Amino acid sequence: MIESLSRRALSGSSGTYHVHALELAAARERKLKGLNVTVMFLDDTEHTFHVEKRAKGSALLDQVYQHLELVEKDYFGVQYSEKGCLPTNNRPECMRWLDPSKSIKKQLGNCQYPLFFRVKFYVSDPSKLQEEYTRYQFYLQVRRDILDERLHLPPSTACLLASYTVQSELGDYQPDEHGPNYLSHLQLVPGQSDDMEKKIAELHKLHKGQLPADAEFNFLDHAKRIDMYGVELHRAKDNTNKDIELGVTSVGLVVFQNKVRINTFSWSKIMKISFKRKQFFIQLRRELSENYDTILGFNMETYRSSKTLWKACVEHHTFFRLHSPKIRRRFPLSLGSKFYYSGRTEFQTVSEVKQRGRLERKFVRSPSKYLIRQAVSPSTLEDKGKSLSVPSRPSRPYDNKVTSLGAKEPRKAWEDDSHLSDDDGGFLERTLEGPFSPGLAGRVLSYADEEPPSPTTNELYDTPPYSASHSPTSQMVEEGLATIVLHPDEDGKYGFNVKGGANRDIPEAKDLPILVSRVAPNTPADRCNPRLSEGDQILQINGRDVTHAHHQTVVQIIQEARSTNDGKLVLVIKPNAIYSGEEYEEPPYQYVPVGEVLRTPSPSNALEQSMLLLADGIASGALISQYELLYRKHPDLTCDEAVKPKNINKNRYRDISPYDSSRVILKDSSGGDYINANYVNMHITGTDTINHYIATQGPLQSTTEDFWQMILEEECTHIIMLTTIVERGRAKCHKYWPNLGESLTFLNIVIKCICEETDDSGSFVFRDFILSDVKNNVERDIKHMQYVAWPDHGVPDSPGLFLSFTERVRDARKESSAPIVVHCSAGIGRTGVLILMETAMCLIEASEPVYPLDIVQTMREQRAMMIQNASQYRFVCESVHAAYTQKIVKPKNNFSR
Repeated sequence: MIESLSRRALSGSSGTYHVHALELAAARERKLKGLNVTVMFLDDTEHTFHVEKRAKGSALLDQVYQHLELVEKDYFGVQYSEKGCLPTNNRPECMRWLDPSKSIKKQLGNCQYPLFFRVKFYVSDPSKLQEEYTRYQFYLQVRRDILDERLHLPPSTACLLASYTVQSELGDYQPDEHGPNYLSHLQLVPGQSDDMEKKIAELHKLHKGQLPADAEFNFLDHAKRIDMYGVELHRAKDNTNKDIELGVTSVGLVVFQNKVRINTFSWSKIMKISFKRKQFFIQLRRELSENYDTILGFNMETYRSSKTLWKACVEHHTFFRLHSPKIRRRFPLSLGSKFYYSGRTEFQTVSEVKQRGRLERKFVRSPSKYLIRQAVSPSTLEDKGKSLSVPSRPSRPYDNKVTSLGAKEPRKAWEDDSHLSDDDGGFLERTLEGPFSPGLAGRVLSYADEEPPSPTTNELYDTPPYSASHSPTSQMVEEGLATIVLHPDEDGKYGFNVKGGANRDIPEAKDLPILVSRVAPNTPADRCNPRLSEGDQILQINGRDVTHAHHQTVVQIIQEARSTNDGKLVLVIKPNAIYSGEEYEEPPYQYVPVGEVLRTPSPSNALEQSMLLLADGIASGALISQYELLYRKHPDLTCDEAVKPKNINKNRYRDISPYDSSRVILKDSSGGDYINANYVNMHITGTDTINHYIATQGPLQSTTEDFWQMILEEECTHIIMLTTIVERGRAKCHKYWPNLGESLTFLNIVIKCICEETDDSGSFVFRDFILSDVKNNVERDIKHMQYVAWPDHGVPDSPGLFLSFTERVRDARKESSAPIVVHCSAGIGRTGVLILMETAMCLIEASEPVYPLDIVQTMREQRAMMIQNASQYRFVCESVHAAYTQKIVKPKNNFSR
């Protein structure tokens, strides 16, 4: 029976379905219909990915990120070009970012060229990156930008960054292993020379003990301060048909001319961005004193370049400023581009990574290429570099297979241990208080969707307010100079302030040029065509040469001009060399009036207005963005005396040096005339008052006698100390004074301590010394005021105690006209905070506006790096605002000119 059924079943119609064979055939067919895409990575490796023909860009991006095992992937993207351009030709319109929401086939077409994995959003601070591997990818990108000359930087900075590359790849400098030409085969900087290699080698020796992750972190920490860091330049023309270049960063839109940044429009200042054909527009937020909006127009080379720049602005603003991308409502009949950024923002990326925690992982670092020592073009070098063998390097425990630092933050440059201080040397500036976190973001950089107006910064491309009334005229005289004729307004003011000039009190100090320090909006100086600009040098006033005049003399000449010849003021100026004074021409698209209902009432006086702007800047985070754009050291001032062999050991920190032009020169010291100290003179606008300071480092044991010799020679009577002797186990200052009732004897001086008292809060210590001049048998009383409550890390929790201490300093100034000596450890951080605070209090009393950034710039023109980091700057700005709003200091008589 069974046999019969089996035969019947098998003898009839039957069928077989070969599942496995058909699966293989379908796979082969899909593979033939799919796309093979080759991607070039930052370490010069490449990989081919297979994607389906109808797949979107997100499919390829996911494979790329998975291939690299990237966690913080949203900072990166993939670029392609239909014409085979390389991402090194500084023509962004030739390169396009792969859009994750669009079909790969539609974007790439029949493109046979490889794609390039690159950093798309350059992080403003490497401490925001939680993963060591992410920082490594950023490091590779910035190195490539330097070698491809996309990132322009001075030779000294290029050598410093290259020294960190050497430390990362070769480890600590070893005299027996690293001979005189050990860098000659490494491709480190463009135009590499023997002199540059020697400089790099000397810097390499200073990085002893830094692991690769440490060196790469410091590399990025210095690179972030370069003007062109992370900027792709888009060629454009202004309304005068001059060539300029526009770039987009995390801060906003930046304007370059001849590779020099001449202006920055922060996101908080921009209201709207648009483009029409070849024209690109930005609409600026009105200031408190304005009743109009300003539109600036730029002419791009092509429609494609205009749209590329617009898309970059949309993406960067969304990524860096918003909590999450805006969801666009779709209107079927809407006109214009429908592009918007749909990826994750920086805030979302940081939040997710912090919740997940850092990963312990290992990865292989890619060494530098060999340098071909022959005359070849950069493009040839780029092509050949891919086939060159890589140099060998000594084996280290952490070489190639590197364990991530986990929760440990990379060690900063020049640092001896993991604890940093606000006053430490070695570029220890921190943008944030500790590693970045969303909870701290609001204190430094806002991610809010809408922001209040930013403080007035008088930026280069700010459009001068329109006036139907008579505007002063200007005409060019000899080449490079201009004559400007001003008449006072109804209040008798011209609307500008000056700084600089010779100093009667310090004859040996170098004369500073008379410069325009501020131009008030909607005043005669503001309505000039071209506009009188911050940084312009005044050479003549009403025919009088003022190139070597004292500051007080210049102020007096300007004041006297109001009462003679109908108040006519004729200025011969030399426009600022960097700004050239030509960018103030009105753009073709200037004003878009809005309804009177939107007008912002202007404050009754300039001081109140400046306080409103200060409050807005603190709240929006724009205050910090502007501060970080300011130079740390004046590019035209030298510090040659500090690095001479006989003086180098007199510096507490090797990178904190006094300018030669304003340094204190000892006259009768057995150890020479050098001391790490600068004269800092702060003129109180609208008055004849100049507050004199000597900003200096905390004395070393070997420089204590020089310190007291300076006190003797400068006839100082007050010393302000803003640090303790030891903080976190590190020496911050030598104890340069004797104990109570004891004496300290030197060759020319004897110091005796006769009183020591601590205030009720335990925050301050006040000491009285008697200084005896041995040679002249003269005694002098010295007041010593020490602030001991300043935290060893960071800034005070509230301005209260600090304002109280500053008031004590102001009271002490009334007792003597001699310079007040102020020091912390390096003499730049807390020292700068105190000087700015006292200057602001004096300005408030004089009913003058307070612009903290201008004060920082004035200080840095006399001593480098004053107010060392963003935390200190934010704290002192909050203290200034508190002093005004709480009426700790009140306006007195109006001294305004």
